[in-house]
Amino acid sequence: MKLYNIKYMFLSFFALVVLSACDEDDGYTKGLQASCGDGIMNGTETGVDCGGSSCVPCDGDGMESMEPETPDFSGTYAQVDFMGRPGINTVLSFDMDGEPSVKDAHNTSIPSEMGAIFQAGFEARLEAYHDVYANLLGLDPMDVNYENNILGLDAATLTGYLAADVLEVAPNLPTTYFNPGTDLDMDGRILVPDGDEIALTGRSLQDDVIDVSLILLFGGMEGNRFSGQDTDMDGMADLPRLTSDGVGLTADIQTSFPYLGAPE
Repeated sequence: MKLYNIKYMFLSFFALVVLSACDEDDGYTKGLQASCGDGIMNGTETGVDCGGSSCVPCDGDGMESMEPETPDFSGTYAQVDFMGRPGINTVLSFDMDGEPSVKDAHNTSIPSEMGAIFQAGFEARLEAYHDVYANLLGLDPMDVNYENNILGLDAATLTGYLAADVLEVAPNLPTTYFNPGTDLDMDGRILVPDGDEIALTGRSLQDDVIDVSLILLFGGMEGNRFSGQDTDMDGMADLPRLTSDGVGLTADIQTSFPYLGAPE
């Protein structure tokens, strides 16, 4: 009889040890770092995969709430420029229907429709700039008009190209906003295969896009038509400097992301 009692006592003790171990395992699981998708209430969670400091709040039954939060659109918002080609909209925006500028309308338009809507106004504004400079120089505005630029573009073609404020990319050509040294058609012009349209082939970090835009607008066939020339050699600039904003590229271009160095 005593032998049987000892046997039963041993079995009871073994069962307690096993149950205790299981309880410790459960406790250890609860102490793990919360994972909001493991189907277990652990970490600081107050429900299964919800609540606490890491997971989304729980609803009334302790389970994850599936209702999305309502977005908050209150506040003041401003329309930003397309900026495919920086400065184009700012420079060539024009008056229309009594409004001071079509800048905002341009920014909210579909690019494929921009040319038809804005090209004529952009061209008129470009010619108006040349009239202003003619008057400042004491010349007849009829004698100071836009001159086909370094890419061979007339005013209508150029402004039609710029009105659609998107940046084209040619995957099979060198990537550049404009590089006068890129000889793609034996004449230094960047041409698409059919030769009827001029294509800028993208934009690199080293491109001074503002200066390039000014050169295309005011530089004429040689790219330096209005570059502050001293035409009578008296030491004073007789022509305005319109082909540069006077700000050079000073950023230290890196070879790894994010590529640009610290602001200067």
